[in-house]
Amino acid sequence: MILLSVQDISKHFGPEPVLDRISFDVRKGERLSVVGPNGTGKTTLLKILANREEPDGGSRQLHPTARIGYLEQRPEFTPGRTVWQEALDALRELVMLAQEAEQLAQQLAATPDETQRARLGRRFDDLQHELHRRDAYHLDHKIERVLAGLGFPAESFQQEVTQLSGGQQNRLLLARLLLEDPDILLLDEPSNHLDLQATRWLEDYLVETSQTLLVVSHDRYFLDKVTNRTLELFQGTVDQYAGNFSAYQHQKAERLEVQRRTFAKQQTEIAKMEDFVRRHHYGQKHAQAEDRRKKLERIERVEAPREITAPPMWFPAPTRSGDIVLRAERLGKSFARPLFQDLTLDILRGEKWAVLGPNGCGKTTLIRCLLGDVQADTGRVVMGAGVKVAYFDQLLQCIDSAQTVVEAIRPTHKEFVERERRELLARFGITGDMVFQSVESLSGGERNRAALAYLAALDANLLVLDEPTNHLDLWARGALESALRQFAGTVLLVSHDRYFLNQVADHLIVMQSGQLHLITGNYDTYLHLVSQGLIPNPADSSHTTGERDARPKRPGRERPARPKRQFPYRKVVDIEHDIQACESRIIELHQNLASPDLRDGRHIKELTTELQAQEKQLEQLLAHWEEASELN
Repeated sequence: MILLSVQDISKHFGPEPVLDRISFDVRKGERLSVVGPNGTGKTTLLKILANREEPDGGSRQLHPTARIGYLEQRPEFTPGRTVWQEALDALRELVMLAQEAEQLAQQLAATPDETQRARLGRRFDDLQHELHRRDAYHLDHKIERVLAGLGFPAESFQQEVTQLSGGQQNRLLLARLLLEDPDILLLDEPSNHLDLQATRWLEDYLVETSQTLLVVSHDRYFLDKVTNRTLELFQGTVDQYAGNFSAYQHQKAERLEVQRRTFAKQQTEIAKMEDFVRRHHYGQKHAQAEDRRKKLERIERVEAPREITAPPMWFPAPTRSGDIVLRAERLGKSFARPLFQDLTLDILRGEKWAVLGPNGCGKTTLIRCLLGDVQADTGRVVMGAGVKVAYFDQLLQCIDSAQTVVEAIRPTHKEFVERERRELLARFGITGDMVFQSVESLSGGERNRAALAYLAALDANLLVLDEPTNHLDLWARGALESALRQFAGTVLLVSHDRYFLNQVADHLIVMQSGQLHLITGNYDTYLHLVSQGLIPNPADSSHTTGERDARPKRPGRERPARPKRQFPYRKVVDIEHDIQACESRIIELHQNLASPDLRDGRHIKELTTELQAQEKQLEQLLAHWEEASELN
């Protein structure tokens, strides 16, 4: 059954069309991915399908009984409402149906008229069928399952929505949409604000429900698991492919090869005919030349293959460092509870290390401790001989947003003329007048590539990358993977992109359930160890680290984690200032309480009450700091 039909949809932003008379159908149970480079109109298409934006031409036809649900990118919630209330509100239709069924049951019991009873009975039976079909008798369980799956601990259910961070609000919006259970789900980057565990839960949920789906995502693992058909948007048109993203890649390569051969063959034939016409147009073979000229006019030209390409991306050959690039000895860091303890490792020249774990577990804190930007509580870090570090941070503070791009990537350690800088930027897809724009005027993907170009200009032999694939499309991510694999230096990175981890990493630091696991291998290796029970399944524990001993341990000794607290957005530096003030006050209170001169019972009670309040506040601040370090 066709739930949605798209016919000749067009949309212009300027002279060139973003969507140029595209057409396709969506059938019940299909799960379509919409792929294409950044700026090709993927989000615009979803907005048109959701009736959030009008096309310039064409039409969308929705089945009369079908309901569409669209994941908004900018959530808006009513002040004063809790997480649970918002989730329950998504099920208001089912609640109303259940109330109607209850009223009908009472009417049936009180109605003696058989005709009336038959009419009421038919409606009651229809309601019962619909309520059973949509599992309306376990609403609390449904809400708890979805909220927990998307990373909301039980204690957050009564938290006001306005106190949530932007990322948490986006997750709540996704939870509402899943609970509404529309006939067609339109999802624009649904895994953006999810950690690995929540993303895997969402994948399983969507596969289990077999819901009709259109999804835009840069997560290749997600697309492979969830989708069964692919729409490629490129240069205003849409091409359709059967299967998931991997199947699309295979089919795309085959199509391109056929198109290249066909195009090349025709171009060769055309060149021969044109040459014959040119040489014999006025000679003895004029008639033959004229015949071929007419054939050239009638020939149906094969279009040149339309191939999506990414900038090559490249990091220069680094200077040689020592064999041991970085050594950590019994490294530990705590904020009211330990993030990690007794971390001992050697990162050797040429190795590619990745840190993975749930949001808020302290991944960014760990790499900053390894770099010396954050002071560890215990242990030490020793940099090897000749190590030159280049650090890519999530906020892209490594480049000055007020400068032009071509000036922002100028390194201070060497002469680097403008021509060389422009050539370097071109390797990362920034060309033409774009190099003279300010960094802050660039899109997220462009800023990301400018920051990577800056790192390439530093001639570092240790690249430290915190979520380097953010804002990059699928093809740019592939280019970055290739560049890092070919880089002869050492890499330490944090990423939620499982495909990226699989392609780049050869060693992993897994932060999970309050423990650290050091693994030789990539993401597939990690999954294998989980499947063998050698590392606990993250689905069996909470999303964040808990009050447990966070030191590297052997498999099989893991304990469950304490759920993560949720807080509104604040700058990390502001939270750190409050933490320092709170810790100072706690020390002062302890000193006052320990004073031998303190004998006033009322004063002791006041100091004790304040101490308890300060300790509670400190715990909240530290949890807030962890989240802000990961998500801000």
